[in-house]
Amino acid sequence: MSIISQAAAPSPRSEERQLSVTLDDVVAARSELEGVIVPTPMEHSRAMGRMLGATVHFKAENLQRAGSFKVRGAYIRMSRLSAEEKACGVVAASAGNHAQGVALAAKKLGISARIFMPHGAALPKIAATKDHGAEVVLHGSNVDEALAEAQRCADETGAVIIHPFNHTDVVAGQGTIGLEILEQQPEVDTVLMSIGGGGLIAGAAVALKAKAAEQGREIRIIGVQAENAAAYPPSLAADSVVQIKAAKRTIADGIAVGQPGEIPFDIIRELVDDVVTVSEDAIAQALIFLLERSKMVVEPAGAVGVAALMEGKLEELGVDAKNIVTVLSGGNIDPMLMMRVIQHGLAAAQRFLRVKIMLRDRPGELATISRLIASTDANVTGVDHSPIGSDLSMGDVSITITMETKGTEHSSQVLDTLRAEGYEPMVLN
Repeated sequence: MSIISQAAAPSPRSEERQLSVTLDDVVAARSELEGVIVPTPMEHSRAMGRMLGATVHFKAENLQRAGSFKVRGAYIRMSRLSAEEKACGVVAASAGNHAQGVALAAKKLGISARIFMPHGAALPKIAATKDHGAEVVLHGSNVDEALAEAQRCADETGAVIIHPFNHTDVVAGQGTIGLEILEQQPEVDTVLMSIGGGGLIAGAAVALKAKAAEQGREIRIIGVQAENAAAYPPSLAADSVVQIKAAKRTIADGIAVGQPGEIPFDIIRELVDDVVTVSEDAIAQALIFLLERSKMVVEPAGAVGVAALMEGKLEELGVDAKNIVTVLSGGNIDPMLMMRVIQHGLAAAQRFLRVKIMLRDRPGELATISRLIASTDANVTGVDHSPIGSDLSMGDVSITITMETKGTEHSSQVLDTLRAEGYEPMVLN
């Protein structure tokens, strides 16, 4: 196991350790899910392949029922409840994908479901959860507070809490993705997928590693977390589950988990080869790449594998991959967030350039600036003209210009053109 940006390394693997989920468990889950889930497509990305000099495919779990892989594990967990447990119903806490996965699974199984979601959860996710037949209760300001209320409800009513990742049945259900990957891309040698609590990559690793061993070959498995909320690197370095003290805000909120699940952690430290982290800018740029080049709507948490490829993580690891599969784990993105992420991603790729320029308040200055920008073939989308500001001298004005460019080189050309004419543009984030 190698961990990017970590000084310590975990202890060597124990080959004797018995894992809590086996290939037989995943195969059994696969049978139970027939007719329940959609075997999602494997999309070939020629554009990404050209960037990496390899064959690259995207496992489009964003097209799964309820918009993510979560229904796989939720259904297996709930289908194995006793008749008495089913009669008592289930509860869960989630701000998004797990809520919808549990709601859909409960509907398929005829089980009543109460989902606790924090105030401020995206309205489309609340509506989708209700549409699947679950009762939605808004409580608290975050998922932890919603989870505490779900636990209180379970204690009072006898309902069963469906954990999003820390259960063997959930891990086995998520692992069915690994079987599909091998069936759709038998020659795969490297698989990247996101890590939140760890249920997805743990289950998939069980299937992928066991099947590869049967074939006498290796498949490298790489987990990806947002660097602002990466709970696994410190836990793997310590070789035990560690609660991160304070996660920063991340657009990949679907994998912003403060502490790994003990069950998936035990599997991940045995079977996952590497865990890397990616920046917020890289995640935003990955979403734009998927929209433009693959015509895929993917949520930030589902795009971190693509972000890792774009940030050159394989090269950092020294991995010479020939046949790569990246799992797009979900597509439930709030339209308002998508709008902000697209703007952020365009700015990170310098395709959305915003500059502030000081100039003398005299006729023709704005026309001159506009002419210079037009000469570079950039497209001005907004102008803010102000004669007031603490950094302005008497008779000066501040102009903030927003424009669309074609990328880093084009943005540099625009700035160089302005500077050549004596202006001093300041790039604004």
